[in-house]
Amino acid sequence: MSPAKIATLTALPVALVAGLVVFWVLGGFPQQPKPASVSAVQVEAAPLDPDTATVCRALTAKLPSTLGGLDRRPVTAGNEQNAAFGDPAIVLSCGTAKPAIPQNAQLLGLSNVCWFPEERGDQTVWQTVDRKVPLRVVVPKAVDGSWVVNLSASITETVPAADPGPVHC
Repeated sequence: MSPAKIATLTALPVALVAGLVVFWVLGGFPQQPKPASVSAVQVEAAPLDPDTATVCRALTAKLPSTLGGLDRRPVTAGNEQNAAFGDPAIVLSCGTAKPAIPQNAQLLGLSNVCWFPEERGDQTVWQTVDRKVPLRVVVPKAVDGSWVVNLSASITETVPAADPGPVHC
């Protein structure tokens, strides 16, 4: 065998291995996706009066099984008033306390729901200001906050609007 053929037969596998190593280092091999968590999300369930409980049950029954690709997860308490989606979890709570809204607060009207967003450490807490039954959605910073818009259709169908008072969206 000629020296040129030997060099070619040796260089070809070495080049192939080197190419695969470079491809792998640069992130070319897909990672296995992290399995979606199906464990229950820790939530609290405040006592609800009968009218509020009826509205909250209607809302949670109307919520989708996925929220923009985030699967719905079980909650540890108050299935009739709480819902969670994704990991880290976006948590919706129905029948919460009405928020105290500062005079200079920026309110956001999103798909016919008026929201008061408030940054709290590593999460944003969105609270409705124009519903007869107050709602709160806690969105971790690791998750895009636009998910509250995806909840609007269920909210407007099931939770009656109320006069927000002196605040305006």
